[in-house]
Amino acid sequence: MKRVSSANGEDLRNMFVAATSWLEKSAPDIDSLNVFPVPDGDTGTNMLLTMRSSIEEAYRAPDHGAATVVRAMAKGALMGARGNSGVILSQILRGLAQGIAEKDIVTGKDLADALRQASLAAYSGVTNPVEGTILTVVKDVSAAARRQATEGPDDLTSVMEAAVRAAADSVAKTPSLLPVLRQAGVVDAGGQGLYTILEGALHYIKGEVDQMQFKRPTVVASNIPLIVKTPQRMVDELPYGYCTEFLMKGKDLDLNKIRNRLHKRGKSLIVVGDSQTVRIHIHTLDPGEVIHYATSFGTLHQLNIRNMNEQVQDFLQMRKEKTPTADVALVAVVAGDGLRDVFNSLGVTAIVPGGQTMNPSTKDLLQAVEKAFSDKVIILPNNKNIIPAARQVKGLTDKQVEVIPTESIPQGVAAVLSFDYEADFDSNVDIMTRAKTSVRSIEITRAVRSTRLGALDIKKKQPLGFLDGDMVAVGDDPIGVLSQTLSRIDLGRAQVATIYFGADTSLSDAERAAETIREAHPQLQVEVVKGGQPHYDYIISIE
Repeated sequence: MKRVSSANGEDLRNMFVAATSWLEKSAPDIDSLNVFPVPDGDTGTNMLLTMRSSIEEAYRAPDHGAATVVRAMAKGALMGARGNSGVILSQILRGLAQGIAEKDIVTGKDLADALRQASLAAYSGVTNPVEGTILTVVKDVSAAARRQATEGPDDLTSVMEAAVRAAADSVAKTPSLLPVLRQAGVVDAGGQGLYTILEGALHYIKGEVDQMQFKRPTVVASNIPLIVKTPQRMVDELPYGYCTEFLMKGKDLDLNKIRNRLHKRGKSLIVVGDSQTVRIHIHTLDPGEVIHYATSFGTLHQLNIRNMNEQVQDFLQMRKEKTPTADVALVAVVAGDGLRDVFNSLGVTAIVPGGQTMNPSTKDLLQAVEKAFSDKVIILPNNKNIIPAARQVKGLTDKQVEVIPTESIPQGVAAVLSFDYEADFDSNVDIMTRAKTSVRSIEITRAVRSTRLGALDIKKKQPLGFLDGDMVAVGDDPIGVLSQTLSRIDLGRAQVATIYFGADTSLSDAERAAETIREAHPQLQVEVVKGGQPHYDYIISIE
């Protein structure tokens, strides 16, 4: 993969356009995590609306300089910020703009410096910063980006990769920092939203926009056991009051003075902006009093008052009616960074490294099961040699464990895609077991030694073609062997072929393989995905 060293304003805008589209896919999942500071189920939606406002303003930027575009994004975010998380997100973008200053081009080091400013800005806007929230995540992201820029390659791709890894790790730790998250059985919603935004931007940098349409963002799993799934009786115990938001305009506005005047009028106070435009967010029992105070400083715009008690009631009812996705944990055996990302994007909780020639032990699988957040776990071995070890786990744990006997990566993907969030555990086991038979699996690998099998004479390092685990073709060219193997399948009713290319295969070779299939079978929709798997040039799913 080509590393991106720098970006101009248009590149940055396109990064965040992709990030916003990625966030949109995940907004309902993020809403369902929202229990802090109020369990009102709107964090994902608020962050999405804030990002949309930011992008709209970015398109109005007068030029394509990085500083100009990001400054416009920060302005758009401030003007359109929604909710606690949206206002903090607007501060993060404001800090990015401050860090980029007057630069027309942004390097990896520049981005790391800007993320530091983003973290400082986010903390400065919140009256009572709480760890285990989006604030902690942006701080950890900033630290990781600076380390990467200082100690390793400082190209834009490397710095963003470090930032995304740090975001995932930080989100996973949020329940250990904030007890309300641990008790509710979730990670922090705002932190998850920031991780999703950064991940979407990274997909753009790595040239993976086309693949994004076939994937879903991953909800990060906690790295500690969680207690329950739904906040109980919160509405009966706490009067939440009103979420009050507005934009204030005036001259020579003093943010500290405004913050001090409103500090005792409610909770979750955020005052951000500049001397002419200030965004205010507060949870208060008396919005009239807050508005009265605010009008003494300037004129009010975009006034929005929401009854949080009603929002919480609606949120709790929604969570009661919907079977939580976290009720069942999925554990998959996967080798290769790309394939790991594929399974994570589909909602798999834990990845156990392994595959052909590197089979994990029963102990490895047991450890993954015990670390899973749920007492109900489904294991996907994705290799026939791993199935026996996976089945041993059932007798070694008190958790309810079932093994879907997937013998290949395509079968594993098909099984995960069939998972029904509204179905119970036993039904999903049945659904996934049947779904694995809906695909044909092709694997192209190379012989480790010369031999003869049946009618096939095999030379060392020759490409070999396997169909559903049985060797059916040998030749001198991987694509030729792929074509031979495909000829063994009746493709009359097939619709999609997905090519996962391996660690030792180039994207150009994979695209050539895809074009070969398209020419021979024009009715097939052929997708190319980086698998990064060792030993196999190609793994192909035929559906």
